[in-house]
Amino acid sequence: QVRFVESGGGLVQPGESLTLSCTTSGIITSVFNSNAMAWYRQVPDKQRELVASITKNGPPNYADSVKGRFTVSRDNAKKKAYLRMNNLKPEDTAVYYCIHFNYPTTWGQGTQVTVSS
Repeated sequence: QVRFVESGGGLVQPGESLTLSCTTSGIITSVFNSNAMAWYRQVPDKQRELVASITKNGPPNYADSVKGRFTVSRDNAKKKAYLRMNNLKPEDTAVYYCIHFNYPTTWGQGTQVTVSS
């Protein structure tokens, strides 16, 4: 069974940083490497928003709202993904999820990020 477990969220002040981690299970390495990992975020009453994505070898892609502040990465050997978030803003407050594009309907429980002074 394919699973994604997000961690690393928390309560921070504006301007601070967090690094989110995504641990996958149930995916063999060749499948993990065959497609992109992505981070989404969601706030209540709004659709999930694609924040960043990264393929095995290609350049990462970012939403305009996070370009220059967030960095997505992946460890193909460990089958994990990460999202480094710098200079956090209150509008970054959301539940963050990771997915693998081969399993677009499989979602974890997410990790809450709250940016507030």
